[in-house]
Amino acid sequence: METILVEIVKLHKYSNFDELYKHFDKVSLGYDKDDIANSNDMEIYYPKKEQEKYGVIGIEIRTVKEGK
Repeated sequence: METILVEIVKLHKYSNFDELYKHFDKVSLGYDKDDIANSNDMEIYYPKKEQEKYGVIGIEIRTVKEGK
């Protein structure tokens, strides 16, 4: 098992993932540079109804230390 220690840089609050995806490049969202980023990908984890009810938060992190 691998452990990574991270620092939370900032919380980004949006009404839905469509809005969040407009403000970040796809690599910073976890996609590879050759991938097609689509906010609908997040519906697997967060259905539209829940996004509408609660909104979404993007958690910007910075790696502090990698270990094993």
